[in-house]
Amino acid sequence: MINGNQLRDAYLSAANNIAAHRQEVDALNVFPVPDGDTGTNMSMTIGAAVAELKLMENPTVAAVAKTAASALLRGARGNSGVILSLLFRGFSKGLAGKKEADGADLAQALTMGVESAYKAVMKPTEGTILTVSRMAAERARAVAETETDAVAVWEEIVKEASSALEQTPEMLPVLKKAGVVDAGGKGLLIVFEGMLSVLRDGVMVEDSQQQEAADKKEDAFQDAISQYDTEITFTYCTEFIVQKKESDADSLKLRAYLESIGDSVVVVDDEDIIKCHVHTNNPGKALEEAIQYGMLCKMKIENMEEQFAARKAQAAREMPKEEPLAYAPVDPEIPYGIVAVAAGKGLQGLFRDLGASQIVSGGQTMNPSTEDILKAIQATPAQNVFVLPNNKNIIMAAEQAIKLADRNVCVLPSRTVPQGIAAMLAFDPEADLEQNQLNMAHALETVSTGSITFAARDSDYDGHEIHEGELLALENGKLSFTDTDLAKTCSKLVKQMLSRDSSFVTVYYGEDVTPEMAAEAEKAIRQRLPEDVELTVLDGGQPVYYFIISVE
Repeated sequence: MINGNQLRDAYLSAANNIAAHRQEVDALNVFPVPDGDTGTNMSMTIGAAVAELKLMENPTVAAVAKTAASALLRGARGNSGVILSLLFRGFSKGLAGKKEADGADLAQALTMGVESAYKAVMKPTEGTILTVSRMAAERARAVAETETDAVAVWEEIVKEASSALEQTPEMLPVLKKAGVVDAGGKGLLIVFEGMLSVLRDGVMVEDSQQQEAADKKEDAFQDAISQYDTEITFTYCTEFIVQKKESDADSLKLRAYLESIGDSVVVVDDEDIIKCHVHTNNPGKALEEAIQYGMLCKMKIENMEEQFAARKAQAAREMPKEEPLAYAPVDPEIPYGIVAVAAGKGLQGLFRDLGASQIVSGGQTMNPSTEDILKAIQATPAQNVFVLPNNKNIIMAAEQAIKLADRNVCVLPSRTVPQGIAAMLAFDPEADLEQNQLNMAHALETVSTGSITFAARDSDYDGHEIHEGELLALENGKLSFTDTDLAKTCSKLVKQMLSRDSSFVTVYYGEDVTPEMAAEAEKAIRQRLPEDVELTVLDGGQPVYYFIISVE
């Protein structure tokens, strides 16, 4: 049997383990774009439970599982993070009401977690984290028929998860061609291994995530105060000028004395004066020695520890702070509100201009959590809130917020920013809810999305031999071609995306594209664009993607 303390520590160990290996999991991304974030999403998802779990003293296994499930649900990021949260939500249901758990309990709990995860995915794909979890649960049930020991059952779960992971390339040809296993499945195995370390060996994986987070926080703070951050060996900064008694007064002797009682000594003299600076714990001794050389003037003594503390506090006060979203009760006079996810000042501003009530910062490489989206929903005082995820990896996290909100929420499956913009343009504040849902959902299908980014590594993908640093031109998420000239790539992709019915092309340039580069791309596009197609080029400011292209 395992008790609540063991399960709590197992969860903490799992969080630490995936945090330590998240980059390894991120690197398994099959497509070579610079947005492999499976490991990061899974780490941040389970990491959301760490603080609450650490506060629990002598809990039951039911209480631990419930606390973790609730935190993971709110902290879920990306598809892999949402699936992980669903696994642990089912796990919580399986352990409900239990003080301790044996092998059969763990097998049943994991089975219920797998069922929850499969139900949430419209078209489950084998060869993924779902497969790894299912096969591990099946093995657990088989072992639990004859083995009641919880540790023995969990050992078999880890072994089967590892075996299933190795089989994923045979189930998904794209994995086999890339020579990798499924990233989500790898992340789940790492989570299970972190738990086993506690359950079997009583050893918690080192808390590298917490330390790294603390280090990052400290780094940000130190950057803000770096201009003041010097080591203080001596307390008093002492400056004075000596009006010489004699023109041949030996300033070298005075320097030697000052260096014997402090540091940062500067002594400059001419025929009439000696100007001195020293850091010391005994400014009186410095002045007493100096007065032998002449009259003292312009004396200044400052306590550097007080100065440093004051400046440090000032720097801390001046560090930018994000204003938390305030909860807004539902206003019966406001029928609709819209929450949009976007990254880049230009794109965020565009969604605001189109009428979005709240903007959630996020996109590729920085998927917002369910809680981030929920807070934006709860800050929108409308009876009905439409959510535009604008990224295929954010849709599931947004859908988890539906059951948590205290108002009606409709998540529209916008997979790209242009789809989200098209949906907003189709919104009619005078139409009823059902009509708006239909109109906005239909608008998603009327826009084609192109994007240009760069290859993060060498790869052989979908018949394309890709070299690190090459430009990748994607049409509706699929790799179309590679190139090395940005303006040429942009114009070629636009031309390729045009159809007989195309009327509008909008190009959003990213944070790594200068206005001059954007103008060059615009010129190249216009040369290949039919006269009856309208072109607009806007500063989107988005990360990762040099250009996002919308064709309608």
